Amino acid sequence: MDLIRPEDAGFDAARLARIPAFLEERYLAPGKLAGTDVLVARDGLPFFRATLGKARADGTPLREDAIFRIASMTKPVTSIALMMLVEEGLIALDDPVTRFVPEFANLTVYAGGGGEAPFVPGRPATGMRIVDLLTHMSGLTYGIQNRTNVDAAYRKGKLDGHASLPGNDHFVTELAKIPLEYAPGTGWNYSVSTDVLGVIVARVSGLSLGEFFRTRIFEPLGMVDTAFHCPPEKQDRLTDAWNYVPGKPPELLDEAAKTNLTREPRFESGGGGLLSTTADYHRFCAMLTGGGAANGARIVSPKTLQLMARNYLPGGVDLTQVSTSLFSEANNAGTGFGLGFGVLLDPAKALVPGSAGEFFWGGIFSTAFFIDPVEKLHMVFMTQLLPSSAYPIRRQLKTLIYGAMAQSRA
Repeated sequence: MDLIRPEDAGFDAARLARIPAFLEERYLAPGKLAGTDVLVARDGLPFFRATLGKARADGTPLREDAIFRIASMTKPVTSIALMMLVEEGLIALDDPVTRFVPEFANLTVYAGGGGEAPFVPGRPATGMRIVDLLTHMSGLTYGIQNRTNVDAAYRKGKLDGHASLPGNDHFVTELAKIPLEYAPGTGWNYSVSTDVLGVIVARVSGLSLGEFFRTRIFEPLGMVDTAFHCPPEKQDRLTDAWNYVPGKPPELLDEAAKTNLTREPRFESGGGGLLSTTADYHRFCAMLTGGGAANGARIVSPKTLQLMARNYLPGGVDLTQVSTSLFSEANNAGTGFGLGFGVLLDPAKALVPGSAGEFFWGGIFSTAFFIDPVEKLHMVFMTQLLPSSAYPIRRQLKTLIYGAMAQSRA
């Protein structure tokens, strides 16, 4: 990948050199992470890249074209896809979800029971809108929350966007059998909401989610290695994935040479199913930094993107005041939530440098990205350690990146 000079992007090359040194000393040499890949760009033009460590347990070096499990970094792609259909007049943000998912017509709100006992019949859960899915205020949850009898039912049904699910219809039918954690619009909980959005994109467009992504987003942006599975001819580029074990070296979780990710999934998870490369996700981020256009292709309008990057939490509060999640991809202080992204409201409350209005997300394998629309700056970070809460590496990287900035546009 060609890089412009850091000085031409308003950055100090000597200070940027702190990033690979930090990663090597803190994470790679101690064996906390096997490999890392960091790319930073301004105005869509990369000026820093550090590809370090190994891709696999056998010592295979990490390549610049390595393929990673990006998990929840799929969510912004699905949210953009949904907003493309909004722009075409096929969906409205205040449309009832039941217009597209009639299976949800008889949803109820949790009133008790579950676990070994049946759920207690609850009051009808009315009023779920498309915007509630985009903002994770739908009342749905994730099995990985490990907090309630509702999420226990998700785990039992493998409803966290599992690739082995029979398909879209099965997914929403099974979800409809489980009560919501709260009435739509009354709380925030990280959830399978974006998987439901993926079902809606497929139903409205008449294409599979993967085909919509490929033809409407990936091909126009030049994202040649992003998909819901890794073709066998690319398997040598796929990384291993590891699991964090407190006080011990990471344990191998998914061996690339033996993975089932080479098979096309039965269920294409809009919430977490994509594989991608650093270069491909950079192209997606360049589109976001560019106001909805990159590579000569307009994906969404600037005004649509501005709408997505606002805070939709009630009363303008941050996630500390409304989130019931035990797990998400956001540090809650100073952070709101938009239409598919976390939104930085106040860097002082987040205690991390950045710009108000910055938007971002990450994946459970510790991948991350952020878009700073004030500085026209974006970062893509790839590694493969589950869970993403194991280390504070995202805020550390942000601190190092902004610490290398020589010219601010604020």
